[in-house]
Amino acid sequence: MKKDQGCMVKPVYVGLDMGASRTKVAVIDADLRLIGHAVKKSGTDFARTAAFCLDASLEMAGATRSDIVNAVSTGYGRANVGFVTETDKTEIGCLARGCHHYFSGAVTIIDIGGQDNKIIKLDRDGRRTGFKMNRKCAAGTGAFLEEMALRLDISLEEMDSLARQSLDIVKLGSYCTVFSATEVLESIRHGKKVTDIVKGLFYSVIKRVLEMDSITEQVVMTGGVVAHNPYLVTMTEEIIEQPVVLPAFPQLVGAIGAALYAND
Repeated sequence: MKKDQGCMVKPVYVGLDMGASRTKVAVIDADLRLIGHAVKKSGTDFARTAAFCLDASLEMAGATRSDIVNAVSTGYGRANVGFVTETDKTEIGCLARGCHHYFSGAVTIIDIGGQDNKIIKLDRDGRRTGFKMNRKCAAGTGAFLEEMALRLDISLEEMDSLARQSLDIVKLGSYCTVFSATEVLESIRHGKKVTDIVKGLFYSVIKRVLEMDSITEQVVMTGGVVAHNPYLVTMTEEIIEQPVVLPAFPQLVGAIGAALYAND
């Protein structure tokens, strides 16, 4: 295949992970290297957001839409995009494929997203041996932290640095977002430090996820929440008493997995 001016087409493969909270696009080349990516709030116009992320990713990759050999979508809004050629890949399957690409051994994936949490177990060949997902509740998700940030009158971006400054921890008795908000307000009224409250919120997220399933094998954490709050990884290591590894782009793993399927 050639372009009009005689330049060889640069074949690229696109993966789109359209979540209810954020849309992620990954572009890989024929050697399976990540060469372009973008993340944006999904908003209410999924097609427009996906197109924006695609164009931004292609620009980073130095490619154009005519260079796309195949494009696969996954996630909540995967059927709402016109430029993809396949929409039948689940978010679980794409997360597993993306993680196995970077970590070839048996792993336990802990994915903390904006609206849900997942624990996925893979054997050394990348086959799924177990899967658990949180109930239809915001507790332990990015949405939970967003709500608590509003209650504390701080920005979401501040939470990681505040938690790191904590010299104590205010543990919450409830996992419910509504009841937790009441506990946070009570802690403020009793003069508890914001740093200690935020660390307690992080602790609540981790405990909520870990109660979903047992943790075995090497632990890999993914998702936008850990991408923007790496102290959650440190706290998880302390709680489970074993090292936790992160891919280079934790928030993009599902999109990368979709791009790898596109390359197939």
